[in-house]
Amino acid sequence: MSYLIDKQLQEYKEEHENKGCLLVRCPDQPGIVASISRFLFQYNANIITSNQYSSNPEGGDFFIRIEFASPSLHENKTEIKKSFEAIAENFSMDWKMTFPSEVKRTAIFVSKELHCIRELLFEWQSGDLMTEIVVVISNHNEARELVEGFGIPFLHLPASKENRREVETQQLKWLEEYKVDVIVLARYMQILTPVFVEAHPKKIINIHHSFLPAFVGARPYDRAYQRGVKLIGATGHYVTNDLDEGPIIEQDINRVDHTDNIEAMKKIGRSIERSVLARAVKWHLEDRIIVHGNKTIVF
Repeated sequence: MSYLIDKQLQEYKEEHENKGCLLVRCPDQPGIVASISRFLFQYNANIITSNQYSSNPEGGDFFIRIEFASPSLHENKTEIKKSFEAIAENFSMDWKMTFPSEVKRTAIFVSKELHCIRELLFEWQSGDLMTEIVVVISNHNEARELVEGFGIPFLHLPASKENRREVETQQLKWLEEYKVDVIVLARYMQILTPVFVEAHPKKIINIHHSFLPAFVGARPYDRAYQRGVKLIGATGHYVTNDLDEGPIIEQDINRVDHTDNIEAMKKIGRSIERSVLARAVKWHLEDRIIVHGNKTIVF
């Protein structure tokens, strides 16, 4: 299984070695798209896809995502990024240029419930999540057999309120050791401290089992049942120090009624959680997201 996944990743890297992705946010004004296009043309780059959005043409913010291909891009990535700095400064851009061949390294955090990590591993195995899942970290052992069956290192460290600081110190060391780019909380039922969150800003994705901003915090299905809701949902979002209030990436819902008890709601909810988290992670890996304040622009 590991060989097949490695083969898929290698083929993907080779196919995309001359492709790049540019994400930009800046004050809206004339000439942005023209300047970017001229710049890419200087490097004989062909624009493959381009998506843009303006919050307001008069005094608003402009967002754009461009995928491009350029011969021998893999040889002059550093030069292109350095040269773009002049344009970025001229338009006061907050920007990022990435290269799909530089596949991101992902760590998954999980507790006892395995439906979300199962979905991520299936998507990864099938080639729909282009990433290297380099480690799974858990405060329980329930996921060990599943994870090790995929040839992924499984690191277990019991965590609670009492030992949270010591546990996170070790977890941060592991993340550094495995050179992790993205952290996915696949129903990891521990609240992260500000120290942990600040060490990986805009790189921690969580799945919350409610349609935020409703039912923030623990036991949302229980509270949804008591409230008699007719819709339940799930939310994939970036983690910030404000509990369950980070920028939302993706959401979905399903209808319930008076015949659905708490367990029925949880069963329905697990299906939503799986798909929402998988989409949120995929969009992050593909550099489709621009975080703007406490919102996201998803291209």
